[in-house]
Amino acid sequence: DDMKHFHGTYKEVCDKHDPEYYEEFKAWADRYFVIQHRNETRGLGGIFFDDQNNKTPDEHFAFSEEAVNSVIKAYGPIVEKHKDDPYTEKQKQWQLMRRGRYVEFNLVYDRGTVFGLKTGGRIESILMSLPETARWEYDHQVEPGSPEAEFLEACRHPRSWV
Repeated sequence: DDMKHFHGTYKEVCDKHDPEYYEEFKAWADRYFVIQHRNETRGLGGIFFDDQNNKTPDEHFAFSEEAVNSVIKAYGPIVEKHKDDPYTEKQKQWQLMRRGRYVEFNLVYDRGTVFGLKTGGRIESILMSLPETARWEYDHQVEPGSPEAEFLEACRHPRSWV
């Protein structure tokens, strides 16, 4: 399962630095990346941390460095596994709607984006992280029992993947 691999990779990284990191930082991601007006998370999670000061700067840097350097190990095999998967137009539309959720979160809730917009930051630099294409549909409902419904259920009720 893709999410077990992704989260398993980050659990290994976290456990090497502190056995409490994964549970703490996964829960933090599940709380932080919520699109409150939709009562769902932006995606299927990961880890999130900031303002760490309970260890030495070198320890924090070592963890952060390994976490960043593990993106390819965590995500690369998933991309490789699915890069040639066929997809339907309906699936493409779903992907674009999920990108819309990313846009909503970033523009409404992300602390860094909101800070940049409110303090006169360079708008193009701030918005550069947004997807080039996204989609919204009024009152879109997923088909019960579909992969989209399963995904949305996981976004509404974060789960343990490892």
